[in-house]
Parts: sequence; structure tokens; C-alpha cells
Amino acid sequence: MRIVAVSTLRAYWLKRPDAERALRAWMAEVQAAQWTSPADVKAQFRNASILPSRRVVFNIKGNDHRLVVAIAYVFGAVYVKFVGTHAEYDAISAQTVARASSNKESKS
Repeated sequence: MRIVAVSTLRAYWLKRPDAERALRAWMAEVQAAQWTSPADVKAQFRNASILPSRRVVFNIKGNDHRLVVAIAYVFGAVYVKFVGTHAEYDAISAQTVARASSNKESKS
């Protein structure tokens, strides 16, 4: 599989060096893979969460970090959509990778 936006992963591990080894290992496994369906992903990464719209969430470094990707199985491409800590992941929508909106309203 070809990983699109590797620079996003590099930028993240420069900011959080504890994630570098695990992200590099994930990259090596994915680049060697030939996934044709979500079942192939689950066979290789048991703890991956398969979402609608070709999205997959991976637990990185014992679930300290989360990685959201979109997979184009036909093209053999994995698009990095989000990488962050578990807490940062909780603040986004994995299906749209948009920051969760706050319930606070600003008053003028």
C-alpha cells in the first residue's frame, strides 16, 4: 500500500518522539501490505476499528496515540487523515476528521 501524507506522520513524531518507533513500524507493515478489503486490514491489525466511508482507526503505541486513515483499496492507497493522542482523538469526529465543536457559546 502507498501511504499518502507521510509528512504528517513525521511532523507528529517530531512533536511527540515517543510515537516515532510505533509509527515507523506501522508504516513498514502498511507499505508491505496489499489490502483489498476491510477484512484484510482486520486480519493484519486486529484492534483496528473499521468505520464507514473507507475510514480506519489504528491504535498506535498501546493506544497512547490514534491514527485515522481513509483507504482506497482499488488504488492501493492509504490517506492519513489524523494522528494524535488518545485525548486529541476524543475531540474529533473520525468519520469527518473535523474538530468536535464546543458546546460553549461566545457572548458579545
